[in-house]
Amino acid sequence: MIQLSERLLAMEESATIAMSRKSRELKSEGKDVISLSLGEPDFNTPQFIKDAANEAMDNNFTKYMPVPGYDDLRESISNKFKRDNNLNYNKDQIVVSTGAKQSIANVVLTLINPGDEVIIPAPFWVSYIEIVKVAGGVPVLVNAGIDKDFKISGKDLAHAITPKTKLMIFSTPCNPTGSVYSRTELRDLADVIKKFPSLIVLCDEIYEHINFESKHESLAQFDDVYNQVVTVNGVSKAWAMTGWRLGYIGAPMAIASACTKVQGQFTSGTSSITQKAAIAAMDADPEVLNDMISAFKSRRGLVLGALAEIPGIKTNHPGGAFYVFPDCSAYFGKMNGKSMIKDASDLCLYLLEEALVALVTGDAFGDPNCFRISYAASEETLKEAMRRIKKALAKLD
Repeated sequence: MIQLSERLLAMEESATIAMSRKSRELKSEGKDVISLSLGEPDFNTPQFIKDAANEAMDNNFTKYMPVPGYDDLRESISNKFKRDNNLNYNKDQIVVSTGAKQSIANVVLTLINPGDEVIIPAPFWVSYIEIVKVAGGVPVLVNAGIDKDFKISGKDLAHAITPKTKLMIFSTPCNPTGSVYSRTELRDLADVIKKFPSLIVLCDEIYEHINFESKHESLAQFDDVYNQVVTVNGVSKAWAMTGWRLGYIGAPMAIASACTKVQGQFTSGTSSITQKAAIAAMDADPEVLNDMISAFKSRRGLVLGALAEIPGIKTNHPGGAFYVFPDCSAYFGKMNGKSMIKDASDLCLYLLEEALVALVTGDAFGDPNCFRISYAASEETLKEAMRRIKKALAKLD
């Protein structure tokens, strides 16, 4: 009899991947399912990036590569950090990995011992919790509701810190809420962080360029906490390179070196072809993304407008990423004709079965009152999805 590890048995399946799988199963049965569950841009990778990949293959960049990444890519990332974020990370402070998810896992595995506490503002990206648990850490959730635009304050952070606190993980722009921390809000957090020199903060900035309202701000810009911050980014979202698998960190030297050591035992360096393609992305003027960002902004307006017409649905005004995270608790306790809707998980299952629209329950992101809509889909698809959702919710009593 095969006995799986306790580590594996304690791990939850990614809710976004699970919902995507259910959607595919229904589609295979011939049902017209609209999936708004995955965080994947519906744009293609820009041609100049694909051209760089083709050139790399033609030049035979198909051998093993350095574990932390090619020097020329890390130099390009260093230049990008300075150009876009006013952050000074030299190439030796940068580690390139097989996706931002691996970058995050590397950092957690290098820092966390069993029993160490990791502060995670909720709502949060689904994998943060599971990565911390694999390392033996204890997730400490700090709730930030819709009335606070799903963002925590310095005061909230201070209340969560204990002698066991080792790490904090958060994202801006945020998945799943789309909330964006301003410079003032980050400074408020930094004023607390600097009082605890042993606290490291992992700032996930993968949605950096998908920002509709303001200039992106990085926590590491503040000199008094720079050595306590690890900045995570990658090419998946803004550059529509989800399948290429490349993320990276800028970090204090000790952490960068440790992540290289961990990665050397798990995967070594990420794809050589992807790395050469990523240089083209890093060197490009972010203004080439303007059309895509404008499209996402238009879609955000479409979804928010449609949700505003549905009684009982409450939303914030997400400033970035490509998600809306509505509070649907007004529908809890209502009947679908057969059973009661108890929470957002029940509601998402009902919408999948009744409206053939796949969403992700907010419970997976740390807020059981909400569900996540990904508007990384065409406007025509979004209009039809919102029409179906409105019709299905009207049937509940």
